[in-house]
Amino acid sequence: MSSKSVDKVSLESPLELYKGDELHPDHNDDYLRENERWATEDDMSVLRHVGDRLPAAAFFVVLTEFCERFTFYGITGPFQNYIQNGYRVPNSHPGAIDGGQHLATGLGNFFQFWCYLTPIFGAVIADQYMGKFKTIVVFSVVYIIGNLILTLTSIPASIHHGGALPGLIVAMIVIGFGTGGIKSNVSPMVAEQYGRYRPFVRKLKNGTEVVVDRELTVQSIFNWFYWAINVGGLSAIATTELESNVDFWAAYLLPTLMCFFCLVAFVMGRKKYVIIKPNGSIIVKSYRVIVAGIRNYRKAKAENCLVMDEEGKPVGWMDYAKPSISQDLSHDWTDKFVDELRTAVRSCKIFCAYPFFWLGYNQISNNLISQAGQMNTGSVPNDIMQNIDPLCIIIMIPIFDRLIFPGFRRMGLELRPVTRITIGFVFSALAMAYSAIIQHVIYTKGPYFDAAGDGDNGFNDISAGIQVPAYVLVALSEIFASVTGLEYAYKRAPESMKSIVMSVFLFTNAGGSILGFCFNSISANPHLVKNFAIISGLMAGVTVIFFFLFKHYDNREAQELKSNLVYGKENDAVSALTSEN
Repeated sequence: MSSKSVDKVSLESPLELYKGDELHPDHNDDYLRENERWATEDDMSVLRHVGDRLPAAAFFVVLTEFCERFTFYGITGPFQNYIQNGYRVPNSHPGAIDGGQHLATGLGNFFQFWCYLTPIFGAVIADQYMGKFKTIVVFSVVYIIGNLILTLTSIPASIHHGGALPGLIVAMIVIGFGTGGIKSNVSPMVAEQYGRYRPFVRKLKNGTEVVVDRELTVQSIFNWFYWAINVGGLSAIATTELESNVDFWAAYLLPTLMCFFCLVAFVMGRKKYVIIKPNGSIIVKSYRVIVAGIRNYRKAKAENCLVMDEEGKPVGWMDYAKPSISQDLSHDWTDKFVDELRTAVRSCKIFCAYPFFWLGYNQISNNLISQAGQMNTGSVPNDIMQNIDPLCIIIMIPIFDRLIFPGFRRMGLELRPVTRITIGFVFSALAMAYSAIIQHVIYTKGPYFDAAGDGDNGFNDISAGIQVPAYVLVALSEIFASVTGLEYAYKRAPESMKSIVMSVFLFTNAGGSILGFCFNSISANPHLVKNFAIISGLMAGVTVIFFFLFKHYDNREAQELKSNLVYGKENDAVSALTSEN
């Protein structure tokens, strides 16, 4: 089976598809299988809603993301120690560059910023020129080159001759380009593999009928996509052990090999993928639409000839870019494109609070690692503690996806995106508040008090086990806020702008790294209590503002989804009398 374009979607098996007058207006390739029929409006209100099975092509994309995240977290796991500590210093944590905590946290924040800035470039290249598949392949090669640079400059000879720091910086830049080109495209691509858009009723083996809902299917896809991310994130357990028991070159070689496997795994699924063709200069066209909308609106306002909608209210300024309103037939865009652009811009507003969320999340890859180094970690390296977060997510996502979220729906409590994001923000604020409490307790313990872990100082008399609740709270915040952000960026973006809107969401992580630079002066002893407390307070304040600004989005989204659904007729009992070949 060859790769599919967006206007000719087929799935795993050739199907004799049912065609009718009431097919989805934007996706006339929707279909029914055996024991299925289109859902009526009564079905939607009476029957239980469930998600659909994931197509095989989606698993190939999920496997690719697992391999890419294995590589990313595998190399970043040892970064804090690699930069902060000296090479093979007796009775000290592993290290190489001996740059101290300020440099380690600063470079870590730079790397996070760079890795989440570059998705914008990857999105533009994919949506305008190469498409998602080719873009992911090209940037995977770039990723492999960056990992090779990191591995080769971490060998003992390079460290002894001062090559570790410049090699690390070059590797960070190259790897940032690679991961950016992959991340902005792999998450929308996984959801694109599910090609059913209209709600339909499926009869289960026990005779029960359920409504198969695309919204729930996409939510489930991103839950499992994020689950794969965190399974890959466990690579830091292996690389931090290799860093401690072998050397840094071995710790970085393992992710480099996995990066190569990532490319192979992705290419293997090429014949099964739904391939969305690039749509041309979306960025340039969007810019021209915005300029035309502002110009025409100002002109209409000056001439006192504003256009009214059906309810007698003035239309928005962007509507004045529509050819039907401006009467300018020379434009190379349609009314539909203007509506899609407005939807994309409105969707991106909700991402404005995320930099503060990522500011808190990024603590697990820098200051919480250093905090663990100030406590007794037993026989394991301090930077292995960060893996509690992905372990919690791996355990909790199946529970939430299969039990908790469906349980809420059965009780009539649908947790829509803004509600879930708000809950995630609350957990993030609590995680940072708890971290501040831990840091205060550390400073009250001897023998080093507020200088533990500095220079040749060892750890204070306290177990690192008290960090576990902080990582559990961070994991809960990700399940509610991070997964929902990915889902929202995909669902609310127009077809032609999936990668670009996703890159805007990912860019908020870069915003979190910029905020992290502002905290660099207090990201070391004896100021870490203040560091965590301020982040917690900021997150709490942002959570309240976010909820009151965007709580109406949930109701509006529910109404839009209801109005956009295409139902079967009340007397439509047609089922697809077909079977897979």
